[in-house]
Amino acid sequence: MSRRGRFIALEGGEASGKSTQARRLAARLDALLTREPGGTSVGEEVRELVLDPTRAVSDRAEALLFAAARAQHVVEVIQPALAAGRHVVCDRFAGSSLAYQSFGRGLPFDEVRALSEFAVGGTWPDLNVLLVVPAETSASRLGPRDRLEQAGDGFHDRVAEGFAALAAVDPDRWVEVDGMGTIDEVEAAVWAAVSRRIDMS
Repeated sequence: MSRRGRFIALEGGEASGKSTQARRLAARLDALLTREPGGTSVGEEVRELVLDPTRAVSDRAEALLFAAARAQHVVEVIQPALAAGRHVVCDRFAGSSLAYQSFGRGLPFDEVRALSEFAVGGTWPDLNVLLVVPAETSASRLGPRDRLEQAGDGFHDRVAEGFAALAAVDPDRWVEVDGMGTIDEVEAAVWAAVSRRIDMS
């Protein structure tokens, strides 16, 4: 029987470099690269809906849509890859729901956590790599903004505080990486953090 693959999620606020670093980490590990919301046809349709700035989506509906996309993603993509011994690198996962829907939107943390637990079916990342950049840096990197990116400075400040709180209370599964510096410098820092924390052999 092949060894179960490792599951790593890249987390952080808007324009923190997650997508770039997820691609680079996946290439280094020869891992399956995927993203949330997305990763499946269902997930990509949910992504279009929840990020569309012309749509009015309530906070609870938003949380449920993200959870539905994640449930499909786990069953269709992530669990089979891990079971086959393949490493998986995901651009966002359940940590984003906790930071965005609970801390950002103000939904009860325990309820968002329970919804996430239901969606993932026990499949949590072995490690969450949190890329941290100043708010002004994130703002300067953004081009045309989607519905979440348009949520306002107060919202994104709460999201950043949420990510920091998640990392602080679960240091075994979270590691913070400074997202400033060149892409190569951040890649080196991400790899150092991952290789210290997880046996990828």
